Amino acid sequence: MSVMPRPSILSVEPYVGGESKIPGVNRIVKLSSNEGAFGPPPAAIAAIQAMASEAHRYPDGGAKAMREAIGARFGLDPARIVVGNGSDELIALLILAYGGEGTELVMSAHGFMMYDITGRWAGCRIIKVPERGLCADIDGMLAAVGPRTRLVFLANPNNPTGSILPQAEVDRLRAGLRDDILLVLDSAYAEYVTRPGYDAGAKLVDASGTTVMTRTFSKIFGMGGMRLGWCYAPAPVIDVLSRVRGPFNVNAAAMAAGIAALAQKGWVEQSVAHNTEWRGKVAAALEAAGIKVWPSEGNFLLVDFGTPAKAKAADDSLKARGLIVRAMGGYGLPACLRITIGTAEECTMVIEALTAFMHG
Repeated sequence: MSVMPRPSILSVEPYVGGESKIPGVNRIVKLSSNEGAFGPPPAAIAAIQAMASEAHRYPDGGAKAMREAIGARFGLDPARIVVGNGSDELIALLILAYGGEGTELVMSAHGFMMYDITGRWAGCRIIKVPERGLCADIDGMLAAVGPRTRLVFLANPNNPTGSILPQAEVDRLRAGLRDDILLVLDSAYAEYVTRPGYDAGAKLVDASGTTVMTRTFSKIFGMGGMRLGWCYAPAPVIDVLSRVRGPFNVNAAAMAAGIAALAQKGWVEQSVAHNTEWRGKVAAALEAAGIKVWPSEGNFLLVDFGTPAKAKAADDSLKARGLIVRAMGGYGLPACLRITIGTAEECTMVIEALTAFMHG
């Protein structure tokens, strides 16, 4: 007899992050984790360095300065912001607080894997709703809701597909859910969206009282290694998160870097301009080479080779040139690779490699 966890824990497949090494290859170009193309803002790097000598001090448990900086930047009430060790932590806390044994969590079939992993950890039954053209199906999600449903997750734009729902569809989802169901809008890629009329979620949070928006510093602010995320939520949800989060859940260097990153003039604008330009260039070049590219509003492209075998061959061909992208079998898309939009040089390498592969 050995010590056993709750049964749902053993149904979890451990999360596998994007690869970062290839045996025998010296220069690696990592385009597997949707990290910002330009690294952290210079001001954030300086803030991290400056915090090193203060590493013996506990951080501000209330994250007051960090929440105020976020509130000022996005026009939100700091009292309704909670900061987390990456948005992953906040997603986990929400699922553990509002889900659990005997409840259900509804998500789209190709939604972010952490909803499934953390949902199983909490003991929820996970309901994955088939998508239409790799886009979340609102009618399908509403039809999947049952009396035990307590959580609905929607990433918009979605990782790994890059798809985005019009605001009217997001509104329709919220309007179709009971008031005892928490809708979590994961807006990790919000800053990259250039489509008019897009709202990352703050309006619905304010309008409904049962909606949460999660955000991150891991993408456009280039701070994935610092683990810094935040959410904007109704006051009762903030109260719950404040009870369950660790007292010092965000480290001092991450907060100092986050405050500095928000203050770096022009950073977001420059990053969005680059991303929009090169996302378009890479998509056009790969389409010209005969590869299907799904439309994306993020800093990545989902590239469709038609068959798992061809996707694997393309992946091997990229690796031979030191280019690491993300295989999508774990997301139920084995014929696809997800490619982060890197620097101009990195994007050019991808175009050249895949064009050569197709002309093989």
